[in-house]
Amino acid sequence: METMPTDQAKPLLPWMTLLLRFAGTFNVLAGLSMIVFYHEGFKMLGVPKPELILPVQVMGILVGLFGVGYHLVASNPIENRNLLMLGFWSKALSSVAAMAYVFSGKLPWGFVPVLFFSDVIYLPPFYVILRRLYRLAAARD
Repeated sequence: METMPTDQAKPLLPWMTLLLRFAGTFNVLAGLSMIVFYHEGFKMLGVPKPELILPVQVMGILVGLFGVGYHLVASNPIENRNLLMLGFWSKALSSVAAMAYVFSGKLPWGFVPVLFFSDVIYLPPFYVILRRLYRLAAARD
C-alpha cells in the first residue's frame, strides 16, 4: 500500500482554510448587501444611485457565488482549485478596473479602502494557496 505525502493528506495549512472560510463568508455577506442594501452602499460611498439597480444586484449575486466557491475550495481544495483561480482573477481584474474609475474621478478616493479590504488584500494569500494546490494536483497526476 502506497502512503500519501503529508501535503497530499492535508492540502491546506490551517491558515489557508481559515482565510478561505473568512473570504467565503465575507463575500456571501457583501453580495447579500449589494442585493438588498444597495441604497446604503451608494450613500456610504457618496456615489449617486443609478436609475437601474439590476447590474449592481447581479454583481452582488456573483460576489455571493464566489463566496460559496471559496467555501467549496476550503472543503475540497484540490478538486475545487479552479474556483479559487477564477476568484483570484476576478479580484485582480476588478481591482484594476475600479482603480481606473478612481483615477478618472468617476469613483471617489474613499472607495480605495473598500477595494483594498474586499479584493486586493486577498491576492497574495490566494496566489500562495493556488501555487500549493496546483503543485499538489500535478504531483497527484
